[in-house]
Amino acid sequence: MWGRFARRIPRVSTDMEALHTGDGDALELHHLAPAKAESPRLLMLHGLEGTRESHYVGGFFARARDRGWGATLLVFRGCGAQPNVARRFYHSGETEDLDFVFKTLRQRDPGARWLVAGVSLGGNVLLKWLGERGPVARADVVAAAAVSVPFDLEAGARSIARGFSRVYDRSFLKSLRQKALTKLERIPGLFDRDRLERARTVFEFDDCVTAPVHGFADARDYYARSSSQRFLADIRIPTLLLSAEDDPFLPADVLRQVGVASAQNANLTVEFHPRGGHVGFVGGAWPWRARYYAENRVFAFFDEAMESR
Repeated sequence: MWGRFARRIPRVSTDMEALHTGDGDALELHHLAPAKAESPRLLMLHGLEGTRESHYVGGFFARARDRGWGATLLVFRGCGAQPNVARRFYHSGETEDLDFVFKTLRQRDPGARWLVAGVSLGGNVLLKWLGERGPVARADVVAAAAVSVPFDLEAGARSIARGFSRVYDRSFLKSLRQKALTKLERIPGLFDRDRLERARTVFEFDDCVTAPVHGFADARDYYARSSSQRFLADIRIPTLLLSAEDDPFLPADVLRQVGVASAQNANLTVEFHPRGGHVGFVGGAWPWRARYYAENRVFAFFDEAMESR
């Protein structure tokens, strides 16, 4: 919770772009220009209900700026300044927008070295996308990093509905419910309003809104088909998996399962710490001089990957 409520978020100036999609929506992108034409580029994906103002986005963009890198944040549909107009929302397994954005950026600058980072939900989307692309990704992306990923979406949804983690569950549900009701006013009949009003957890929200709107049978079907854990074996580029065993969004047993599965893929670097929370990893001797390990580790991993290539 430190990052969200106590961290002094670095301020980095970016240019906003509305990238239009084939279904009438516009994806909000925030660009940081590189210092040099040959500088690496970072593409970043935020977490559930994240925005350009999320503390970790400011941290990653500050690291990129200090290095002279270019950077782009993809803001998922409905998380930007304007609501999305298409019938759909964003979700943990939706990779078409990421694919569209990345291909667009590659076409604009085909010679650039691209590195991709995803946080929480964005990390799940990233890992699923890399697994779907398989060997093709090796020609396009130098390396990737996924921080605090809910590898098993059902286990994660059930975990935040228990104990103190319910604070997160209720906060997400409030935001998601409001967006869903706003969309329902524009598109009547998109989902069952009564079921949404009765929903008390993110799991129940996904069961009555996310799943039917995006063509899944129910929440369990959505989670099973979208969880990044099942795509890890097909990732073919150097990828860092950085998580903490005390992450309130995921049972530690899931990380142990991911560790065992990842041992079969030499492209995956697993770094699971006993402590770190969810997108936390706060260090340092004094609160006013806190260090943020995740950002430092991700960029160090990227440096290693570029040197290897």
